[in-house]
Amino acid sequence: MLPIKKEYIVTANNKKKAVLIDIDTFRAMEEIIENYGLGKFMKEIEDERNLSPGNAQKYYTGLKKG
Repeated sequence: MLPIKKEYIVTANNKKKAVLIDIDTFRAMEEIIENYGLGKFMKEIEDERNLSPGNAQKYYTGLKKG
């Protein structure tokens, strides 16, 4: 598990309102989230068929027009 060094910003009533994390921790968390999303997307499309280069070009050309 990624250790997270954090500091809290509190209100006048001493209620936690926000969290500060260092930039390296933020970047590590961001990478973990992006990798998770990519893995999930790859799992969703693993059964889809691949397009040939010619069909892919036609498909993407059609996207530009539409």
